[in-house]
Amino acid sequence: MTASALEFKPESANSLMKEVMERSGQNLTACYQCRRCAAGCPVGEETGFVTPDLLIRMVAFGDREQALNNQLVWKCVSCYTCGTRCPNDIQTARITETIKKMSKEAHLEALNHKVAHFHKSFTDAGLGRGRVNEMAFMTFYEIKNTITEIKKLNFNNIYKELKQQSKLGLSLHKLKRMHFGFQSAKGRKELKRLYKMQDKIRG
Repeated sequence: MTASALEFKPESANSLMKEVMERSGQNLTACYQCRRCAAGCPVGEETGFVTPDLLIRMVAFGDREQALNNQLVWKCVSCYTCGTRCPNDIQTARITETIKKMSKEAHLEALNHKVAHFHKSFTDAGLGRGRVNEMAFMTFYEIKNTITEIKKLNFNNIYKELKQQSKLGLSLHKLKRMHFGFQSAKGRKELKRLYKMQDKIRG
């Protein structure tokens, strides 16, 4: 897969760069495209042509469409290899997470629905009691994933997914890593309040 040419858009370059830097806390202007981050990215082969350095270039060029619609944003595993290799300490994982949030706020369809469902299910499972219960978390995830696959009429994918997750669940249960009981944490009301405040800020 080859990269499509980037188009410099001066009318949006400054605003996009400023927004991403403010929200991620990363100084993108310090990137001089040495590509050390790209050389160490463990998911580079899974993201087509998009590597951390190219994502920064998309933002710098003001290409919001490509910046918000690429596989790296959804497949980044936040291992921070890019940040440890960067001579200017740019943590690209924080940039991908920021752009992922921006993509959600723009109501763009996730390029990888499993990742989107995983994040949402994890958050929903944790908001209720302040701690994530594995059974509740995975139940939410599988329901969301199954509904998406039904809409796409991918029934074979549903069978494979449920079969695979059932085997994984049994293995984890045998190792006592799958817990059925629910634990609660203090400060759940504050957690929910902060989450609602974040939704209001997003608009």
